[in-house]
Amino acid sequence: MDALGDLPEIRLARVEAMVFRVPIATPVVTSFGTMTDRPALVVRIEDADGAVGWGEVWCNFPNVGAEHRARMLENYVAPLLLARAWPDPMAAFSELTARLHVLGLQCGEPGTIAQIIAGADIALWDLTGKLLGKPLWKLLGGEPEIRPYASGINPTDPEKLAAEKRYAGYRAFKLKIGFGADRDIANLAALRELLGPETPLMADVNQGWNPETALWMLPRLQQYDLGWLEEPVPADTSWPVWQELARKAGMPLAAGENLRGKAAFEEALHSKAIGVFQPDLGKWGGFSGCVPLGRLVNGEGRLFCPHWLGGGIGLMASMHLKAAVGGPGYVEVDANDNPLREALGGRFPDIVDGAITLSARPGLGIEPDVEGLRSFRR
Repeated sequence: MDALGDLPEIRLARVEAMVFRVPIATPVVTSFGTMTDRPALVVRIEDADGAVGWGEVWCNFPNVGAEHRARMLENYVAPLLLARAWPDPMAAFSELTARLHVLGLQCGEPGTIAQIIAGADIALWDLTGKLLGKPLWKLLGGEPEIRPYASGINPTDPEKLAAEKRYAGYRAFKLKIGFGADRDIANLAALRELLGPETPLMADVNQGWNPETALWMLPRLQQYDLGWLEEPVPADTSWPVWQELARKAGMPLAAGENLRGKAAFEEALHSKAIGVFQPDLGKWGGFSGCVPLGRLVNGEGRLFCPHWLGGGIGLMASMHLKAAVGGPGYVEVDANDNPLREALGGRFPDIVDGAITLSARPGLGIEPDVEGLRSFRR
């Protein structure tokens, strides 16, 4: 990353993974699975002088995945981070990625390896910002204002939740679809009627259709003037199929949360099939990977809209990522209840005219209340 100046050397004394699970009354439903609780895998690092940095690893699925990722992090990432001093987080990210590459292949878990490295990278950047006394959005060359959208709106009575979030200040919304044509179309019609023709409305299929179903659905969606259609087919569908869908969609296609690595994102950009890029910095890349990617996406004239659907540390990191990269687009904010959002990320920033202004507190600007979550630690 350019123009960062001299960054402080990092010499860690402790790396810890903490898993929390909080039960929820209303499950979070997607086309491929249901969340009956809200998990969070928190990364806590501490340097030799006692300064602390926080990160978060994506861990929503499978439902038993957070505990496994925590053990992987403590057994493989932690020893490498503790073994030497690091000139900056980018150096740690590069070496961890290289050193653990073969392990990911051998155990068949390159995604898990990428996720635990990503969470550690977030914590390293939070620590760096604190050591320098700068918020990450500023350290990484951005501006503090971002625009959120209300995401994860479930297929049961979606207009009720959308109305609540509109009252809370949101001015853009995303509905989960992929539950049958009749139900999807009825929900889109209800939301468009509620929100009016000018409000940005997006839809997320969560990889729920095959190409034939997607082609059949596309003309039926066009009347709802969607800002984008997200993952209409599995993320590993061939690029020629994505290109055909893009030609016939009549709206931008969105993807990225299930892409991993610089080469995969560059292929997606080269295909010209994806109009909205949505990397999840707790799933791949952290800040070290996703900030350069975001600038590349902006430079190609596509929208950069980070994905996040977890606890409060990752959400704040996602907001700082978007603020650092800048450009048009939104930050995803889960519309569903999640006690781990405020407990880990602090009081949610005020939304004024559809925008959030991040604080000037150093690093991510948060101090998670892990002690208050003691009863939910696993």
